[in-house]
Amino acid sequence: MNHTSIYGLTLDQLTAWLAERGHRKGRAHQVWEYLYRKRVTSFSEMADVHETCRALLEEHFVFETMTEHVKQESKDGTVKFLFKLYDGNLIETVLMRHKFGLSVCVTTQVGCNIGCSFCASGLIAKSRDLSAGEIVEQIMRVQLHLDAAGESERVSHIVVMGIGEPFDNFVNMSDFIRVVKDHKGLAIGARHITVSTSGLAGKIKEFADSDLGVNLAVSLHAPNNELRTRIMKINKAIPIEKLMDAIDYYLETTRRRMTIEYILLKDVNDGLEQALELAELMRSRSKLVNVNLIPYNPVDEHSQYKRSEQDSIRGFYDVLKKQGISVSVRLEHGTDIDAACGQLRSKQMRAANE
Repeated sequence: MNHTSIYGLTLDQLTAWLAERGHRKGRAHQVWEYLYRKRVTSFSEMADVHETCRALLEEHFVFETMTEHVKQESKDGTVKFLFKLYDGNLIETVLMRHKFGLSVCVTTQVGCNIGCSFCASGLIAKSRDLSAGEIVEQIMRVQLHLDAAGESERVSHIVVMGIGEPFDNFVNMSDFIRVVKDHKGLAIGARHITVSTSGLAGKIKEFADSDLGVNLAVSLHAPNNELRTRIMKINKAIPIEKLMDAIDYYLETTRRRMTIEYILLKDVNDGLEQALELAELMRSRSKLVNVNLIPYNPVDEHSQYKRSEQDSIRGFYDVLKKQGISVSVRLEHGTDIDAACGQLRSKQMRAANE
């Protein structure tokens, strides 16, 4: 059975694919408009596209490679989707409502091999990368959910922070970004797209040299090697010094602001000593870096970690602020549902095996 998503091609790739099969350049633009502006869900709805082209597309591509398995809706308007892929694997996608618009958090891999000791996403090892089409389809499924509800709003922001390490699926992640930010399609602005990495130094440099032009966030979560290695095994291979070198390369190459993500774990990394260490680490980079403090969403399987007290969060924030570091505390979404990344997926898989 064909599982190749029509959403997996950039406009240039679609143009070349059709041209190789004897279709003029304008045909790709017609198809593209139907996909992302008119948001049809079948090739038969592409009324203005020649029937031979429609038949060719239908022979080689599909619209749906996943089905909605579970949907959770929070009182704050957050919607968490658990999608079942064609091969039976499960992934999560989250719609979040902000004052500035609608943001979607997408998944890039089935499982994760980074192995952060506090994270629900890493409970199940990576089995495969998602294709570019499967990543784009997550955005389209959310947008179609909004359309079906009669809402005039559209997805305006994207965070690539779901299950998996995006830079470990660099090519497909890059094609995904080129599709969603294309001005002839969804036209989601590059400044409205953020990619988060656990710290693959070589890929950070490649990202800096790319033409993607979107935002970067790096998950640090500890200000020194001893502590970071304890909670993030990736630090054994890529210690903080190597990671900071890649971050400096990114800042010097792009001259763009970036985010340092820091999950606060009670009595682990949330002390004033760690705050001062983090401030010192960020000092020379402070003009282009914002530290985003993230309250921890507890995970049953990682019961050794607890959520930091509000006083600890405030104290950590105050230390960074007084040291001249740009800092914010992430606004929480969906706290009354399975909020932690990968939590809904792991619960569903655990239930299926019981």
